[in-house]
Amino acid sequence: MNAAFPDRALRSLLDRVGTRRVLQRLGVRDEPTGRLPTDTPEVAELLADAAFAGQVNELAGSLDREPLEVRVEAAGYLREMGATHTRRAVRDWERFSHWLARAHDLVLDPEQIRRLQALDRKQTLLFPFSHRSYLDGVTVPAALSHGVSPSFVLAGANLDVFPFNHLLRRSGFVYVRRSTADLPVYRFALRSYLARMIRNRRNLCWSIEGGRTRTGKLRPPTYGILRYVIDALDTDTHAQALIVPVSIVYEQLHEVARMTDEARGARKQPEDLRWLWHFGWAQRQRFGRAYLEFGEPIPLRDRLAELRNDDPAEPHVVERIALETCHRINQATPVTTTAVVCLALLAADRAETLNEVLATIAPLAAYIGHRGRPVAGAASLTDRATIRRTLDDLVRSGVLTGYDGGTETVWRITPGQHLVAAFYRNTAVHMLVDRAIGELGLLAAAEGGDSGLHTAHRETLRLRELLKFDFFFPSRREFAEEMTAELAIADPSQAGGVHDFTAADAERWLERSPLLVAHLVLRPFLDAYHVVADRLTVWPDDEPFDEQRFLDECLRVGRQWAMQKRLASEESVSLELFKPALLLARHRDLVTPGLPELGKRRADFHAEIDATVRRINAIAALASRDRP
Repeated sequence: MNAAFPDRALRSLLDRVGTRRVLQRLGVRDEPTGRLPTDTPEVAELLADAAFAGQVNELAGSLDREPLEVRVEAAGYLREMGATHTRRAVRDWERFSHWLARAHDLVLDPEQIRRLQALDRKQTLLFPFSHRSYLDGVTVPAALSHGVSPSFVLAGANLDVFPFNHLLRRSGFVYVRRSTADLPVYRFALRSYLARMIRNRRNLCWSIEGGRTRTGKLRPPTYGILRYVIDALDTDTHAQALIVPVSIVYEQLHEVARMTDEARGARKQPEDLRWLWHFGWAQRQRFGRAYLEFGEPIPLRDRLAELRNDDPAEPHVVERIALETCHRINQATPVTTTAVVCLALLAADRAETLNEVLATIAPLAAYIGHRGRPVAGAASLTDRATIRRTLDDLVRSGVLTGYDGGTETVWRITPGQHLVAAFYRNTAVHMLVDRAIGELGLLAAAEGGDSGLHTAHRETLRLRELLKFDFFFPSRREFAEEMTAELAIADPSQAGGVHDFTAADAERWLERSPLLVAHLVLRPFLDAYHVVADRLTVWPDDEPFDEQRFLDECLRVGRQWAMQKRLASEESVSLELFKPALLLARHRDLVTPGLPELGKRRADFHAEIDATVRRINAIAALASRDRP
């Protein structure tokens, strides 16, 4: 053990949580892989299964390799993935994870847990969760330990850190490699392992995003695990699985500053024992509550049948279910007081008194209540004591700075902390996207057209398509219903039935609205789109596209534009924001060289983004008229 732990502080950490004693009880010495000494049930069943052996032979033939060689390789991968639940390890991991998560109090709805207990008796439960922190992999399994069958957590192999991997493999953690494009045998082994777990009614838990968000909002989903699960249902007609979307949001997090740096190109710190020590040590400062909510479940087999009945040739079934899952995660995610306070101070861009902060929040709170959006802890967003406490908490963490040397205490965002404040704001941005798009639809109608309703409808659908790689929207029919609800807020007479309106009506509604959010919600993203569109117009049409070089150029030009105030804030200078814009460009065939009229279509894309940013700025001008 001494060679593995040269640092006294690290050994002190292990002594404190009892891990050295635990590893000794488990018979662990200096073996870093943490593999189990015996095969888990799923691994043993697969290696003894004639059908699995036949599939190995088929794979070997397709790869032009010897079957025995492929079988040995697949067996090694299966044992690398193998995980189980032992009473002793689970108890000791619970003890350590409680210490690791000590900065937050976990808030759960007992009624939701009781419903899960009933569902757990009938089928495999799949828990794809939102991912804002390393703590999610600790917090979500802990929440699911209340009377629900133990879940197997699919974790990134980057977290396979000695010596804790010994505990984690015996506590249900399955380490999964991220880069498997050149490992066909590994992909086969993982697909087979997950299929066997589904057959054996094991519950599974994983991050739908694949990695932590660096912006605070939900990232685009990854499809690999879900694709393997759907393959398992397709091959085993008796298996049943229920997707239970999981949202977890924190009042504050210690790691946000580091994540925002990574979004701007900083190197990600490798996860090793020293990293774990620093991460665990940072949790000594209390950071409020963590709110975990379960979204509306999706009966997976039934949903697959619906999609395939609608279109038997539907090629994007996995993607559609993943996007629906993310949409339901967002629907379950509550707004925190931290998010609304950060939104208010980012909107002000100056120091404000408590009364001024409350005045900014009041119309937002009314809107959230009107639309029935969830609020974390059922807090009152207009309660003076609640907002004052949140301001003070943000001062203690350094996100805000308070000044009480004048006639009234004022608060502002601390210099250098705007990206951290934006992260917290973005945890609630999903519930304001519909409102923001509705405002831009009304602005398009106010600019003229034969039919205000038709113009607004066309503009909102255009924005839905423009932003579909950054935000998660329901079906077109449900989206139209959401836009109707937003219109009814602008004009209550629309609540009884949608009717047409004029450009003057739309202009009047916008001018009288107590709440305008398009510039606060969408401008950071569309400013990033603007950078990407601009750089595409100067990329040679016939030159092979180098994504890394292109993104580096976007970062450099974005920093220049931020200095010139051509961007509203430095928040838009982010790889996390550039990448969805680039996905959109790929979707529109604007990246591949040599395509017809590529230069013209890139210029049209730039013009579209430019016009949208202009409308965003017009909303910002309307919103600022009533501010001193």
